[in-house]
Amino acid sequence: MLLNVSYNNKKITQRIDAEVGKPFTMLERIKLGGIGSPRLVITEMSLQLHNLMVLDNNRNVCNIEMRPNGIIVGFRSLLESYALVIPYYKLVLYKGKKDQYSIYRDNYFVKVQAKDKDTSIHKFMAKVVSEKAENAPTRPENR
Repeated sequence: MLLNVSYNNKKITQRIDAEVGKPFTMLERIKLGGIGSPRLVITEMSLQLHNLMVLDNNRNVCNIEMRPNGIIVGFRSLLESYALVIPYYKLVLYKGKKDQYSIYRDNYFVKVQAKDKDTSIHKFMAKVVSEKAENAPTRPENR
């Protein structure tokens, strides 16, 4: 689900919390060794995201925040902030062609650059994969 999160709106916050869970507590963040990704350079994206990103001339970058039941891919276009909310049961993450990770949810996708020397990106993606394996429901009715 793609949402405009520029403004503090309780309904949008509730929708995000229902989809991927409330944010981790400070203690949980420390235990996980951080829940946010470094800045990720977007190389390709789905048409819906592309239509938002072409509105300005800035470099297309995003970041990922981990939540108990999913991730949030955040990015900016013009002066607005957007969030692509992806619960673990809908997350498809794989390392595609050389130097690139692909993140999918239904008809949305983002491909980000990850060079071999960017070890922080590789470690973060491995952390997301392990969290998905631990926390994703094994059956759709267990959501």
